[in-house]
Amino acid sequence: MSTLEERIRRLEDLESIRTLDAQYCRHLDDGDWDALMDLFTEDGEFDGLSNPRGKGEMQEFFSGLAAGGLTAFWHFITNLEIDLDGDRAVVRSFLWQPCVSDGTSSIAAGRYTDEVVRVGDRWLYRRKQVRFHYFGPLTDGWDENLFALDSARRAAVHA
Repeated sequence: MSTLEERIRRLEDLESIRTLDAQYCRHLDDGDWDALMDLFTEDGEFDGLSNPRGKGEMQEFFSGLAAGGLTAFWHFITNLEIDLDGDRAVVRSFLWQPCVSDGTSSIAAGRYTDEVVRVGDRWLYRRKQVRFHYFGPLTDGWDENLFALDSARRAAVHA
């Protein structure tokens, strides 16, 4: 049986990790690259559309998204699962992301799997991994059928 202090510390850690994810979404959506990099360890990495390692490479990658045609995006993360083990945790969540890619309104859906560590009194990303299962244009506005199982299967095959 854990002590009251241990249970309180665990709840505080879980809330801090949830806050880290919220800050990530906000800074990424706002294009605040300096604040975004402050959420990663010095040797952190992003495993997704590319695999930059360290804050310098990651800042170059994220700030270059607009040059690659991604001009606006909004992150929504749901179903956050946190496996906390001392000063380390694995965080899994679902992602859906309305965006504008090459001037076309689009939607992406996928999953984050992150490794976070406690550094001093903060939690930081050691590794942030995203895997998209769907990415497609919204030709007729918001279409609830975009998230059909067949669409996800086709995207996963091409990922």
